[in-house]
Amino acid sequence: MPTIRNIAVGLPVKDGHVLLSESFDAVRGLAFFRAVGGGIEFGERADQALRREFREELDVELTEAELLGVVENLFEFEGRPGHEYVHVFAVRSDDLDAVPLDAELVVLDEGSAVRWIPLDTTAAVFPEGVLTMLDRDRLDHRPREA
Repeated sequence: MPTIRNIAVGLPVKDGHVLLSESFDAVRGLAFFRAVGGGIEFGERADQALRREFREELDVELTEAELLGVVENLFEFEGRPGHEYVHVFAVRSDDLDAVPLDAELVVLDEGSAVRWIPLDTTAAVFPEGVLTMLDRDRLDHRPREA
């Protein structure tokens, strides 16, 4: 029986770019980007899951995580329906701030590429609408902590 997943994703922003994971749906022939994150485990708060996922997937620590909202995401991937509630966070990480805009990271537990993508990208980004949740001016130009 299909289930509804609760997930937490983070959107690190740097110099007009957001860090996203690259993916491909072979059934639809669709290349797309997805916010980095993953499942919330029983007894775990969304912000805790987010921090754990960034450690597990990218081996980075988050210094800030601000909940932007929750999105219900009904989708199809590889011909199978999916349903999830996505807790979307604006995040900062000193580790990620040091990553150059032209660098490519790799998700440690699955191997997909992660890269900085311009905030004004016309590429497909999922869950739909997550980039519009960012207050781009405030996030991209706030003073960096010492």
